[in-house]
Amino acid sequence: MIKYRHAKFTDVEEIFDLISGYAVQGIMLPKPHNVIYENIREFVVAVDTETEKIVGTGALHMTWNEIAEVRSMAVNQDYKRKGIGAKIVKKLLLEGKIFGVKKFFTLTYSPEFFQSLGFKMTTRESLPHKIWKECIDCPKFPNCDENAMTFEFAKNA
Repeated sequence: MIKYRHAKFTDVEEIFDLISGYAVQGIMLPKPHNVIYENIREFVVAVDTETEKIVGTGALHMTWNEIAEVRSMAVNQDYKRKGIGAKIVKKLLLEGKIFGVKKFFTLTYSPEFFQSLGFKMTTRESLPHKIWKECIDCPKFPNCDENAMTFEFAKNA
């Protein structure tokens, strides 16, 4: 069984390992330990209740007025295609909605996954300039090759 909860300081090493596994393959940007520690409140983790191991993670980063980024999405390879990533994203979206987020975005190498959750392709240029402050530290800056995608809840939702 999988349980979902907010991350704790004791989870940082497992979160780092999950993200790093994808980063070395070039399909996710790395996150140093200090960035995970500084943003621990943003992270949700999926925990296998039998092993107590973290098998998935994701974060919701507030960027600007009513805008937030879904990022750091990673699921252990042995647990892929079990709905864990989708459940994490849905939890992050609902949490953002509580805070009053109107528009969510993600920068991803897995657009099909996010499209299946209702995200739509967009251009990076259509996103507010304020969100690019962290891009300066990215090894791919200024030649970003990630897909920009956005999500908005239906007006009556």
